[in-house]
Formats: sequence, C-alpha cells, structure tokens
Amino acid sequence: MNRRSLLLTGGMAVTALAGVWLVRGGQDVSGLPTLGAANAQTAAVDTSGVVEMELGAPDAPVTMMEYASFTCPHCATFHATVLPQLKADYIDTGKVRFIYRDVYFDRFGLWAAMVARCEPTRFFGVVEMLYAQQRDWFGAGDPATVAENLKKIGRVAGLDTAQLDACFTDQAKAEALVAWFQKNAEADKIESTPSLVIDGELHSNMSYADLKAILDKKLAP
Repeated sequence: MNRRSLLLTGGMAVTALAGVWLVRGGQDVSGLPTLGAANAQTAAVDTSGVVEMELGAPDAPVTMMEYASFTCPHCATFHATVLPQLKADYIDTGKVRFIYRDVYFDRFGLWAAMVARCEPTRFFGVVEMLYAQQRDWFGAGDPATVAENLKKIGRVAGLDTAQLDACFTDQAKAEALVAWFQKNAEADKIESTPSLVIDGELHSNMSYADLKAILDKKLAP
C-alpha cells in the first residue's frame, strides 16, 4: 500500500493508539487514561479548546481538509511536493480554504502535534519543519531521543524551554486532541493518511496534477 492504514474499531477507538502518552524530563510517561474505548468516554472529554489550523480566506469558494500524521512518510512527501503548489495557486489566491487536521498513529505523532500546537501562531512553520526533518527527529525511535529532537525543533521555531515543557506535560490537552481526532476521523471516514476532504468529498493521496483537476472542476463557473 502507498499509505499507512488507520485501524478503527468500535466506531471510535483507534487500535494503533491505545492511550495518551506524555513526556516528563525526557521520559515516556504511560498509564494515562485510555481514550476512545467507548463513545461515552470520548464524549466526556472537553475538546472545545482544540483550535482548527487553517490557511487561506475563510470565505474561499472551496474548503479542503488534509488529514495527516507527522510520522507518516507519505504525508511528508505531500507537504514537500504538493502543498507548496497548492498554496501558491489556490490558497494564497483566495480560491481554497485549507484546514489541517492531525492524525495520531502513535505517541510520537501526538508529541509532534503538541509541539506544533504549543504556539498556534507558529503552527504551520513548525509543521513545515516537522515534515522536512521527519527522518531526523523520528528516525531515532528511542522515546527520550525523539522527545529531545522535537524540543530542538520547537526551540528553533522560537519556543522557550518552559513553553515546551508545559506543552509536553499537558495531559488535558493531549486527551482533548486524541478525542478530537477520533471524532473527526469517524465523521469523515478517515482510514489512511494523507486523506483529503474537498467540499465534503473524501479523496485519498494524489499527485498535484490530479488534485488540480478536482479543484479546477469545482471552481469552474
């Protein structure tokens, strides 16, 4: 397959993400409440503080959502080869409103999202760094090393150590993000990354040429 699969069970639970993992002092901290084991549990988590990350004009004629994971190599390729052209041709010109939504396959993807969302105004800059340097920060595999690599990216993006430590240990935020992701993934029937939802229509990963054809058809008078 060209993409990593999301395994959804029980309508809400993500089998690849059994719980919420945080980092304290460079160490993996497990044993936090498991989310998504039942609809009631997910509904009990307050996701009101989760901010949609968007680019482009709010009133653009076409709305496109990308579902992506920071640990997905095909997402990194999409961000390197497709998104820059999409941004120049459609987002920056007011034709497309672009929304980025996180997918969490594993603890490292969640940690990366916690860093990217640590300062919302820096989100897309951090996202670009995370995908461009994916092999470097993610390749180590060791939780402590991955955590330190992510903090280095955060510091380069202008975040200070206190901010990063607070973001890495924010259990309520982590739980809200996972519950928010699960709710979105079920609603939009997301089973792989990157997935694109264009004006409510679900599409799998594609080349820029194929994406352009879809957008041009929607924008045609």
